[in-house]
Amino acid sequence: MPSGLTFEEAASEHGTPAEAVSPLIAHIIYALGTGGLENGLVNIINRMPAHRYRHAIICLTDADDFASRITIQGVQVVQLHKKPGHDIRVYWCLWKTLRSLRPAIVHSRNLAALEMQAIAFFLPGVKCVHGEHGRDMHDLDGSNRKYNLLRKVLQPLIHRYIAVSKDLSCWLEAVVGIRSDKIQHIYNGVDTDRFFPVNQKNDKLAIPNFLDEDSIVIGAVGRLAEVKNQRCLIQAVDLILKANPELAGSLKVILVGDGPMSNELHQLVETLALSNAIWLPGDRQDIPELLQLMDIFVLPSLAEGISNTVLEAMATGLPIVATNVGGNPELVEEGHNGLLVEVDDPQQLADALYLLLSDQNLRKKMGGNSLEKVRKVFNWENTVSGYMSVYDNALKLSSD
Repeated sequence: MPSGLTFEEAASEHGTPAEAVSPLIAHIIYALGTGGLENGLVNIINRMPAHRYRHAIICLTDADDFASRITIQGVQVVQLHKKPGHDIRVYWCLWKTLRSLRPAIVHSRNLAALEMQAIAFFLPGVKCVHGEHGRDMHDLDGSNRKYNLLRKVLQPLIHRYIAVSKDLSCWLEAVVGIRSDKIQHIYNGVDTDRFFPVNQKNDKLAIPNFLDEDSIVIGAVGRLAEVKNQRCLIQAVDLILKANPELAGSLKVILVGDGPMSNELHQLVETLALSNAIWLPGDRQDIPELLQLMDIFVLPSLAEGISNTVLEAMATGLPIVATNVGGNPELVEEGHNGLLVEVDDPQQLADALYLLLSDQNLRKKMGGNSLEKVRKVFNWENTVSGYMSVYDNALKLSSD
């Protein structure tokens, strides 16, 4: 389709009925890299029927190799290369980009992209959708007055909101003041064709001599960032081994991911003399296979929306230990498919992990319950259907 035309104009130029050309959604995100939000976006784009909607991704900063996970044709990825801090230039770049793309819907995600809806508002006929996927270190509980003032000021511009957890949905209504009829709660899905249990672990995926037949593996997958708090997990493992030295040969930990906390976490492992017990392999493309090495999955986050990695671990048939924040209690039922612990409490985390480490039958029972729960509730067919419903309803709204 020629750049700068609406889909109706493009259809007319080619002699095609306008209804035969699918509307374009411009997804605005901070960056396209490894992360739960980005993983969800790519999965939705890959699974949405091309005859219903087309997609473009606008990164306020940059995109990395994660963009290669987009499998459908024709998805344009635009990088605006925003500088740190307040970069006025990015608003002009976004305006030019949107004028060129002429989307039917602009879908921003999280606070970093929300203010960009003020630019989209000036495009005639464009509908604005905003998604809340979780909060960062600067606003863990969603009470930051400055941020909420921005949300309140911009909310008249937003036609529809999507919240990935009930917790975020309730917060949007009760704290930010969004009308309930503008909010749609849609859970993320998980690809059970990629993530599933196995009877036999492939120990060769790990570094040489790290795993053996007696190993019990605790695992975590996620960006090595302060909000994910992998530091607490390392501290908990140190407490377990000091209290139970007999586990020194069998207890193993795999922390998958990369990010700004990488050097600090490596240093902590060395300082605590845990290099033989903890492996940090960095970013990996074989996440499904690495999850299959694990016996227990841990999410020690300080804040969370709905964790894709927890869903993937559940689909792998793992018991979950997670902090009692955000959407985690919607995924982890205490005593059923896992255990919930308080935020940033290494001793409580250690106690929960030791309970599972010492009881193989409990691990199997909770892992089975995880698998059953994820298959019933969290599938991509439901997720994609929910997003298309939001887009359909937004386009039906009369232009203001």
